[in-house]
Amino acid sequence: MVLCALNRQLLRSSSCCALMARLQTSSRRRCCLYSSTQGFNQEEIRQKLRVFPGGSVDLLKQDSGVAVLTINNPTRMNAFSGSMMVDLEEKVSQLENWTEGKGLVVRGAAETFCSGSDLNAVRAISSPQDGMKMCMFMQDALTRLLRLPLVSVALVEGRALGGGAELTTACDFRLMATGSVIQFVHKHMGLVPGWGGAARLVHIVGSQNALKLLGGAVKVDPERGLDIGLADGVLEADGDTPGAGTPVQQAEDWLHRYTEGPVPVIQAVKKVVLAGRELPLLEALRTEKEVFGTVWGAPANLQALASKSKHK
Repeated sequence: MVLCALNRQLLRSSSCCALMARLQTSSRRRCCLYSSTQGFNQEEIRQKLRVFPGGSVDLLKQDSGVAVLTINNPTRMNAFSGSMMVDLEEKVSQLENWTEGKGLVVRGAAETFCSGSDLNAVRAISSPQDGMKMCMFMQDALTRLLRLPLVSVALVEGRALGGGAELTTACDFRLMATGSVIQFVHKHMGLVPGWGGAARLVHIVGSQNALKLLGGAVKVDPERGLDIGLADGVLEADGDTPGAGTPVQQAEDWLHRYTEGPVPVIQAVKKVVLAGRELPLLEALRTEKEVFGTVWGAPANLQALASKSKHK
């Protein structure tokens, strides 16, 4: 599946303006992974999850076009309470409709990324039926996060455990701080990933490495992360490089090379990559053609042609 109605809308559209209007419509309508026939009632699940409060998911949208999403529950190592899962879905909805956005940094508060689900909430919704509903809700939210027309990076400080490790895979890139660890600890809990982390992990590191990380609950430090392709970079440690800035500043600086340029162009880049990753080849080629049509002859293209910037 990809962006649900996206490819159908792209194929039907003969107008660039109409195409862009469709691409900007609410993702909640176009890319929900599950339907009511599969037992997925999003509002009902929201109400059940809100019963378990604590922490928050905070969103800061900046004039630079790069937003910062913070998982904020430091007393629980930024574990997701039920209300935080709802917060996350709501913040993803906001980002889906952020027409000025180009990039996203996902981080945890207080120098810890995320330790997965709050066990208090997990124990309270331990029935298979409720567990499946929570699973569908978080799969939907994290898939939509990955499908945002923004270039995203997970800033991993401290530990990213269980569902926190899964959250890192819902970003395009991962940056690890010195001393940080990504660990899929699900096996220790008698579980497997349920938020889509296993499927995404296979795409990132390959099936052999994914089997090792899941089956062995292996602790992935920055060195190993770089070696297997789970990490895309390592942050400068405090004091190593004067003026390097805070971890968030470093992450934004690192991301800048991929978000520099006009918003429509950066969003178009993300859309064609997404199509290539998720669609069959013929559909991906058609999608690429249609997205190409939205930027060909557009202001950024005309300006580049006038300034002869091709070989700069």
